[in-house]
Amino acid sequence: MNNEVISEALDIDAAAQELRRAEAALVGVRPLTERFPGLTLAEAYAIQRANIDRRLAQGERLTGRKIGLTSLAMQRQLGVDQPDFGAITDAMEVANGGEFDPGRLLKPRLEVEFAFELGADLPSSPTYDELVAAVSGVALGIEIIDSRVADWRITLLDTVADNASMARVVWGEFVPATPELLDALPAAVATLLRDGEIVSSGPGSAVLGHPLTSLHWLGEALGAQGDRFLAGDRVLAGAVAAATDFVPGARWTAEADGLPGISLTSTSSTEREKKGGTHS
Repeated sequence: MNNEVISEALDIDAAAQELRRAEAALVGVRPLTERFPGLTLAEAYAIQRANIDRRLAQGERLTGRKIGLTSLAMQRQLGVDQPDFGAITDAMEVANGGEFDPGRLLKPRLEVEFAFELGADLPSSPTYDELVAAVSGVALGIEIIDSRVADWRITLLDTVADNASMARVVWGEFVPATPELLDALPAAVATLLRDGEIVSSGPGSAVLGHPLTSLHWLGEALGAQGDRFLAGDRVLAGAVAAATDFVPGARWTAEADGLPGISLTSTSSTEREKKGGTHS
């Protein structure tokens, strides 16, 4: 069977429903790319959009985007070679200083990232200068990533279909995006700590050389899909270092010079223990 026939056999809605069920049941699915070798990037994003559209239809509100796989460390960790992006809704947000139970997810991991807030609507595929002019705020973010694909056996197309492995986000306090702050981001080091011990750390330059480069990449990627940034959008620019396992019973903090810190407490994972599942 050739790839075109396999691709035509793919049911976008059925694939989206399968990922939703995996998230609800906490049971990962076999990679889509193993069953549909002809899966295209356009189809993977169509699966992602089907699930986001369903969330919005159920009353969730789109609040931003996440860019993934922007650092060499994350590309190597997951075996991919280019960035991707996903959507963030209000239901995916956890309050800064709040609590979250890792047992509500399959095999969650944490990343520390720089985040941006847009203060104006932008045209489709904005120029770099237009994008920088529209950035109104900068913050740290802690992203909780998770894969609805079993054991993180993903390719780029698998994670794209799965909303770029987005699960939850903790936004830090956004501060004004002064030229001095933006210029300092490549050298700024963001650090993630567990109970006061450093577990991962990296500079803004790990994100495509500059986190704003990552943001511009997303502006062009959205434009290619007929979408664009709107005022109020918040964007996670991508991890500065490899992800770390999100284990229960810990206090997580993130810090970087010039930006307010973030904290998150992982509560004990009773749901996972009931199912007999663990991860290391």
